[in-house]
Amino acid sequence: MSDLLERLRAGLPPEALITDPDVTASYAHDMAGFCEAGTPAVVVLPRTVEQVQHVMRTATALRVPVVPQGARTGLSGAANASDGCIVLSLVKMDRILEISPVDRIAVVEPGVVNAVLSRAVNEHGLYYPPDPSSWETCTIGGNIGTASGGLCCVKYGVTAEYVLGLDVVLADGRLLTTGRRTAKGVAGYDLTRLFVGSEGSLGIVVKAVLALRPQPPRQLVLAAEFPTATAACDAVCRIMERGHTPSLLELMDRTTVRAVNALASMGLPETTEALLLCAFDTPDPLADLAAVGELCTAAGATEVVPADNPAESELLLQARRMSLTALETVKSATMIDDVCVPRSRLGAMLAGTAAIAEEYDLTIGVCAHAGDGNTHPVVCFDHHDPDESRRARESFDAIMALGLELGGTITGEHGVGVLKKEWLARELGETGIELQRGIKAAFDPLGLLNPGKLF
Repeated sequence: MSDLLERLRAGLPPEALITDPDVTASYAHDMAGFCEAGTPAVVVLPRTVEQVQHVMRTATALRVPVVPQGARTGLSGAANASDGCIVLSLVKMDRILEISPVDRIAVVEPGVVNAVLSRAVNEHGLYYPPDPSSWETCTIGGNIGTASGGLCCVKYGVTAEYVLGLDVVLADGRLLTTGRRTAKGVAGYDLTRLFVGSEGSLGIVVKAVLALRPQPPRQLVLAAEFPTATAACDAVCRIMERGHTPSLLELMDRTTVRAVNALASMGLPETTEALLLCAFDTPDPLADLAAVGELCTAAGATEVVPADNPAESELLLQARRMSLTALETVKSATMIDDVCVPRSRLGAMLAGTAAIAEEYDLTIGVCAHAGDGNTHPVVCFDHHDPDESRRARESFDAIMALGLELGGTITGEHGVGVLKKEWLARELGETGIELQRGIKAAFDPLGLLNPGKLF
């Protein structure tokens, strides 16, 4: 420990090192439940690429594991510390280095908060689409590490589609530049995409070149109430089948709606079994919403209400964004799942989740990026009750098994981390895991980067 601190101090300013155990303990884990976390030896908060390189050279020399972190808003334990590790927090590297309206790119450091970047590019008439629910606090580096998505993904896609290039500090301290700044480029293997979603297991992202879009018109939102979740999912299928491209298509079940109302008095309709939110940012959103409203009615909607203005639309979006937070207040603990299925199987996924909730006698609320088939079943339970905690864990596994049975994946945007290691092996199979471990070994032969995550 003394040797580690001495070497780190040789290349870092005093304020970049945190050794107080009470403080370092607060960096031990992200927001995931049921995930083990160790005790870090030290927390480092670098401000420059050179400082990150110094940390990795020191870690390699002393064979000390390194756990990269952003804002720790993750939900899979991917940012959890391991015993004796260096926690490398990138939140102080928070500069927007460039915004180019001509090239439609932004160049940023990893600690830039998603919402800060979004507002900065808006001032140039540009748009950065990926918008996780935690966008006011989560960082671009964390978004890249988990390949995060968001509410607008149904039209604009996920983080991976906006990362053009990266600067990455490798395990031995070398600096690797991947990708490009150009609109097109296919030279060599796509190492940029390899790092997106790698959860800090291959290298430390210290700079990102991000693609931007022209800022679209303000979107308008329609809210449709349904007597069953199955009917709401039928509406989703009808909307997509007819070729509509909403900027947002989100679903909240009855449990979620009631939790949001209890938390924030939003006035959402508590009698509904499922609330579907559909938005368009097209030149004529009212016409698009009218067409979708007819499809919702045909699918069995009991009430279809288009928002009158952007302010009312934003209020509905705020309600959806706070869904996960609201469900956390239902009981003392939650397990947040992240299962994505083909859109055509969305109804079966929600029906199966309801059956699992009944089987295990638990409250499970579901909010979903319905247009993507990406569901977020949230298991609410009393963590002081051992039996209820056991049932919660078992129900979580049952939900993931259901997703795979329906032709889906165990995670659409939250990542694997610690929480889903076993399930990643089931989804990828023996050969898939063997090849992924080979890639890990090529980039990190000593196994120092975020050990114990993914597999």
